[in-house]
Formats: sequence, C-alpha cells, structure tokens
Amino acid sequence: MIYRSKAPLRIGLAGGGTDVSPYSDEFGGAILNATISLSANATIELTNEGGIQIQALDRKEIQQFNFANELPINGVLDLSKGVYNRIQKDFGINLQNFKLSTYVDAPAGSGLGTSSTLVVAIIGAFVEMLKLPLGDYDIAHYAFDIERNDLKLAGGKQDQYAATFGGVNFMEFYAGDKVIVNPLRIRSEYLSELENNLVLYFTATSRESATIIKEQQKNVVQKNEKSIDAMHQLKEQAKMMKEALLKGKLHEIGEILDFGFQQKRLMAENISNNNIEKIYDAAKNAGATGGKISGAGGGGFMIFYCPGNSRYQVIETLQNFGGVVRPFSFTKSGLKTWTIQ
Repeated sequence: MIYRSKAPLRIGLAGGGTDVSPYSDEFGGAILNATISLSANATIELTNEGGIQIQALDRKEIQQFNFANELPINGVLDLSKGVYNRIQKDFGINLQNFKLSTYVDAPAGSGLGTSSTLVVAIIGAFVEMLKLPLGDYDIAHYAFDIERNDLKLAGGKQDQYAATFGGVNFMEFYAGDKVIVNPLRIRSEYLSELENNLVLYFTATSRESATIIKEQQKNVVQKNEKSIDAMHQLKEQAKMMKEALLKGKLHEIGEILDFGFQQKRLMAENISNNNIEKIYDAAKNAGATGGKISGAGGGGFMIFYCPGNSRYQVIETLQNFGGVVRPFSFTKSGLKTWTIQ
C-alpha cells in the first residue's frame, strides 16, 4: 500500500509577521496569503525490509531506524521524525516496516512556508494511512504544535493553515493560538489579473528565518515602539489588500505592497539587505509598482506587482541579479491525500 499527500506552498501578500507570538497574542494579527502551484509532497510505503526508512528526496538525505516509539531529533530529517514521534505518542503506529519519503518544490529557507507545509503534508500522509479523525483546523494546529512546541522551531502560524486550507485567505490570529481562516470570494477576472501581474523571483539565496523571527519576538517583548508600530501598520496593510482584491482595485496593489515593504524593514534587522534593496529598486525602475520579501526576509523569494505589460521588462531586469523567475499559478485547494493499492 502507498499513502500519498500533497500540500501547496504559499505567497504572503500582506500582514506578514503579525501571526507571530507574542505580537498576535497581545494585539491580534492579520495576514492575507494565497497558495500557489508549488507543493510539499509526502509518501508512506509499506515495506517488507524491516525498520523505518525516512528520506528527503530533494535534499538527498536518508536515515534508517529499527522500529522505536521515538526517533532521535538531531538536526537531520527532524520534521519527518517530529511528526512520527508525535503521532506515535498520540495515536500509536503499529506498523513497524515502512518508508516515509518527502519532496518539496522549493528550497528550505526560501520564504514560501516550505517547512510548515512539509509538516502538514507528512501529517496528511499519516492521517490517510491511519484514518485519523482530524479536520482542517485540527491538522493545521497539530502541525503548528509539533513545530513550535515539540521541535522548538521559531515561527508564525499562517503557513500551516494556508497549506491545509488552500486558496486565497484572510487570516486572523489571537491569543491562545486561536486562528480564524476567512476564504475570500474574489472574482475570477481579478484573480487572473493578479496572477498575470505578479512576478515570483528567487534571489538564489536561502536564509535561517528563525534568527529574524526571534529578533522580531524580542522587539515585542522589549516594547520596541518602532518595531511594534510597523507590525500594526502591516496588520492594516492586510485589510487594505483584502479590500483591494474584493473590490477589484488592482491598481492599488503595487502601492499596498510597497507600503508593506517599507514597514517590514522596521520590524527587525536583516529582513532586508543591500542585495535585496538593489533588486527591489531595479524592479521598480523597470516598471513594478511594488513588491515584498516573501516570508521572514533576508533572502529567498521576492514578489513584484507589474501592471500592464511591465512584467516582461521586470523579468529581463531581474535576470541581471543571478536569481530565477519561477512561473506559478494560484491554487484553490489545500492538503490532498490519497491511497494507492
């Protein structure tokens, strides 16, 4: 038997960072994001080989274990092992011979929510195999709990919910890990134009998001007014973006993105750097009206809003910086699981 799952990566359009505690606990956060046609994939295959084999096909990492109720967390394949450990603890996995394989369409640290999306996909494969009674909110919170509490990884809450629910969502974050996902009913022509005008660009650098996020958290704890005010402004940006998309005010999107770019740089050091600033300025000079760093910042993917036919000049300009433009489309569905006999 083969059990498969697939969960979409996401691009954040507004409000990035306000889903991170303690800001979201104290002030409430809001984010608008959309899932795209890049994904994290997980497969569980029953074998006769004996033991548990875990491999990340994209990273060319593989480990073999004798059956155990808990696998060692040691910096290699920890996301897969963390999910296994938690599900073994909560539900019990009686199968002693299987292979868990994963593959992600974007590199770790690229700002598209790869780690959290992968955790959701792995959970999905186990849910499919064990027929676990978990709904969408359950799976998303379970992924969050494994990452933040079991594995002690710093980060926010949006990625797990985006990967599980899919589509374009306005998300609200409150104290007690409360999350409300509001799917947006955007007219198809508005969404098509948004997709046409957005350029997704990989800067060819990845970064450790935890370092940036920890500084952001420290700034809230220490009542850094500049940083907290920037987060307030980003929360307002999410509301501005929601209104622009629902009402078809697409001409405002570049300016809304640019507003967020200016604010996000104030949240923590190293969100931006000289290379990112040069890329951003060059894209705007080529016709983009705004853009943003995807994820925590520091590298990874950037997106640019390019109205009219300016995307072609922007893409040509970006080729001078050594990165790669990645084609994408929006997706409506979130986590999918299925079984092959």
